[in-house]
Amino acid sequence: MGAGSWLNDRLHLDDEQGFLGKAFPAEDSFLLGEVALFSFVTIVLTGIFLGVFYEPSTADVLYQGVVDQFQGEELPASFVSVLHITYGVPFGMFIRRLHHWGAHLFIASIALHMMRVFFTGAYRNPREINWVVGMLLAVLAMGASYTGYALPFDEFGATATGIGYNLATSVPVLGDFIGELVFAGEFPAAGTIPRLFFLHVLVIPLAIIVLLAVHMTILVRQKHTEGDRSAAAAAAAEVSEDDDSVVLGLPAYPNQAAVGAVVFLFTAGTLSLLAGFLPVHNIVAYGPNDPASTPAVVMPDWFLMWVFGFLKVLPSWTTVHIGAIELTAEFWAGILFPTLVIGLVVLWPFIDRSAEPTHFTADPLDAPRRTAVGVAGISMILVASLAGMNNLFGGALGVSTTVLNPFLLWGIILVPIAAGILTYVLLGGRSGGGT
Repeated sequence: MGAGSWLNDRLHLDDEQGFLGKAFPAEDSFLLGEVALFSFVTIVLTGIFLGVFYEPSTADVLYQGVVDQFQGEELPASFVSVLHITYGVPFGMFIRRLHHWGAHLFIASIALHMMRVFFTGAYRNPREINWVVGMLLAVLAMGASYTGYALPFDEFGATATGIGYNLATSVPVLGDFIGELVFAGEFPAAGTIPRLFFLHVLVIPLAIIVLLAVHMTILVRQKHTEGDRSAAAAAAAEVSEDDDSVVLGLPAYPNQAAVGAVVFLFTAGTLSLLAGFLPVHNIVAYGPNDPASTPAVVMPDWFLMWVFGFLKVLPSWTTVHIGAIELTAEFWAGILFPTLVIGLVVLWPFIDRSAEPTHFTADPLDAPRRTAVGVAGISMILVASLAGMNNLFGGALGVSTTVLNPFLLWGIILVPIAAGILTYVLLGGRSGGGT
């Protein structure tokens, strides 16, 4: 089969199909995807507001704002602008919190949406392309959050961003080029904040918008997946329970549009409550970037904690030299292993592929192999995330990280294997060993 035929089978390029008549299953409309979309809209709108007042510069300026402890000090312009947004601009603190929680909900809803798609097998033929697009959106969402880390140029954010610089420059051969491209030189260089600001507000958001458009276009072109039908619903619609040529559900307009409006209001209300009652990163407590000091506790947000966990537990003796090329522990743990994990997830529809189009979702309890792989992957991420907090975990247990790290390393390896095998054994007996 040629590439053209493969694409036509999945996107129906020869068909004329309108959006308004597209059917969405009434009880299975994957609303987590809509939550992600509306979260991104919130991020863009609040980001425009914040960008009006933000100054992407590390040049020192005299602070004359409302925060007494910095009054009259020479501070980086970016740090001063975030202080001004937070404490000097009407509703600035609320908008900054809304932006923060919108970013977290965006990533969380993408992750939960993809987990649901994975466990129900909704990535199978003909939806492989949209799975890949969704995974790329998840990576870009994490990249957007990371590039926003350093923008306040406070002690915590700058230190965390510096870890990313070290990872980028650990890439063999291309490391220095990547460091120059992303960070404008050795971190923190004079051009680092402007470069990250450019990536954060323009390059990555545009890429996300393009992929969202592609994702939605494919969604419209393809028949929506549907859960198992009840006999009563099939009889009422005068179709058979296994007829996948039609979708029993609601048209995009006005029914699904009304549901989408409710989801939007619910998302906006949830984010507003979070922004109103829960504080976000307190740059006053950390102060401006100081290259001579390091915060006592530095760790990334939850969605990058698993990568940090790899870094924490992989021993330094794993550094190897191949001729003039050095493969450091940072490269193995922070670049190669995460890339392999993400790459495996991206390619999964082509590993667990189906020759025939599949339009009904599957019960995870009837798919022991796929469910076992998913449980193993989630277990690895959870244990690695726990390893990223090894200092806090060790303190709670009363042991040093030196003692704890080997156990966490073996946990990252063995817990997923045990969880996957146990899941497969339990579900294999229930479903007779199906996929």
